Parts: sequence; C-alpha cells; structure tokens
Amino acid sequence: MIDLHTHSLFSDGVLVPSELVRRAVMNGYEVIAITDHADASNLDFIIPRVTAACRELGKRWKIRALPGIELTHVPPETFGELTRKARSLGAMVVVAHGETVVEPVHPGTNRAAIEAGVDILAHPGLITKAEAALAAKNGVCLEITTRKGHSLTNGHVAKMAEAAGARLVIDTDTHEPGDLVSDEHARNVLLGAGLSAKQADRVFRNSRDLAEKALRRFA
Repeated sequence: MIDLHTHSLFSDGVLVPSELVRRAVMNGYEVIAITDHADASNLDFIIPRVTAACRELGKRWKIRALPGIELTHVPPETFGELTRKARSLGAMVVVAHGETVVEPVHPGTNRAAIEAGVDILAHPGLITKAEAALAAKNGVCLEITTRKGHSLTNGHVAKMAEAAGARLVIDTDTHEPGDLVSDEHARNVLLGAGLSAKQADRVFRNSRDLAEKALRRFA
C-alpha cells in the first residue's frame, strides 16, 4: 500500500508518528505520508517535526515515510501562498482538504487548490467536470478515499476523473489504527467506486508515481 494521506496527533490523529509508521510497516505498507491538518497558524510547527520523525523512521524501518501537510478549511484565496510555504518548509506531499459533502468546506476550495498546484485534492465531493479537467491540466491527483463519510462521493469523483482524464490516487485519511487498510481492501474500494480492474491498477501506479515524484523533488 502507498498511502499519501494520514494524520498523527500533531493534528486530529491519535498516534505519534512512530506508532503510525510502525503500524503501517506491520500492514505491509511501502510508503506512507504524514499529512496533518494545517492552516497559516501551524504550518511552521508541524512540518519540521514530522520531517524529523520521517527522516529517522525511514532509516530504521523498511518503509518510505514522507513528511506532508493537509491544508484544511483555509480561505480559498490563500492556497497558493500556503502551498508555496509548505513546500519551502519541507512538505514532500501537499494535500488539500477538498469539498467533501460531510463538512462545511468553503465553496471554491476545489478550484483554488487545483490552481495552486497541490499534489492531491482529497475527498473532492461533487467535483465538476471542469474542475477535474483543470486538475488533469495542472497535474493534481484526485483522491478516492477509504474513509467513511468522505467516501460517499467516490463514484462521482471516479466518473469525473475518467471523463476529464485526471489522475486518481487512493488514500486512507487515517486518524486511528483501524483506518489503515490492505491493498486488497483498497482495491475493493476502487472497484466499488465503479472502476475496472485495469483502472484500479492504474490508480495504484499513480500513487507510486506521485510518491517517486515527491522523493525526486527533495532528493
């Protein structure tokens, strides 16, 4: 499993980075990104600490641990500035908290995040075909999620991505130990979203490609 959207207790997760990564190792993960929730108030607090943890854990265990961030419920017009700041602080994966149907996310967040060039637009809810096309143009991946609630629109997201040629990735949005999943479970979620087995394989490749891109960016 390559999972580029998880949370530690630096935001609303329940595990310190070491336990989160250790549990990922025991679940057979190849790559995990720790992408705690952030806005302008805490980017400079979270990213250096997660970076230090990921650097040490990656040396000790057979897994690639990547420091990242999830820009969450921020004013849409601030995405560009915050994305640049996150990268300058060392975030290898920048996730945007998309317009999920189960939270009051500000309208326009999906488009603003895509225009800012984040890596992943998480749980983008009822994303439009035009937004999906812009994601394809800007190289932003759209997320299929295994997380309850946010996953209600997986089928719609898959349909819009396929119509617009946008790349999909699959992540867990892990907050607790039980949120980590196997490859088999992730594949079933993809199939449940209406993707074919061949399309599901492509999603797994997209996640791998994005992880490799992140590693090259900070090599």
